[in-house]
Amino acid sequence: MQVKNRVGMNMKSTNNANYEDFKINVKIKISALWISLMFCYVYGDIFGFFVPGRINDIQAGIMGLGAITQGVLLGTSVVLAIPSLMVFLSLMLTPKVNRWVNIILGAVFILGPALTMQGSWVFYKFYSVVEIVISGLIVWFAWNWPSQTATSD
Repeated sequence: MQVKNRVGMNMKSTNNANYEDFKINVKIKISALWISLMFCYVYGDIFGFFVPGRINDIQAGIMGLGAITQGVLLGTSVVLAIPSLMVFLSLMLTPKVNRWVNIILGAVFILGPALTMQGSWVFYKFYSVVEIVISGLIVWFAWNWPSQTATSD
């Protein structure tokens, strides 16, 4: 049975609870995953300040990777700027380039948490696992990017 919704569009109606849904473009899915990844990095870093002694180490110029230097902070900034840029680039790049950039960078962002979570506090291990899953989903959606069939004009 066809019924009209509030804006006059035809919709199927049944007695059971069916909810309207629409297909989400792969670019939007991947962009949203980069946003989720950024939030996990931010919250993991913020919660890291609550680890006893962490603030003292930072004030003494020491972080997880060793001495805090301008070069270390610049390198860390570059790495952490990538997810921010990928939110936009995932929406704007052409599909062919987009697919490969997301596969490569998604794989790289699997390695970081995988290599740094050993010996960490449980909250950090949790965030690392979530970050690995999100990065894996980025790779999976990019790898399985739907193909367009050629049309003739």
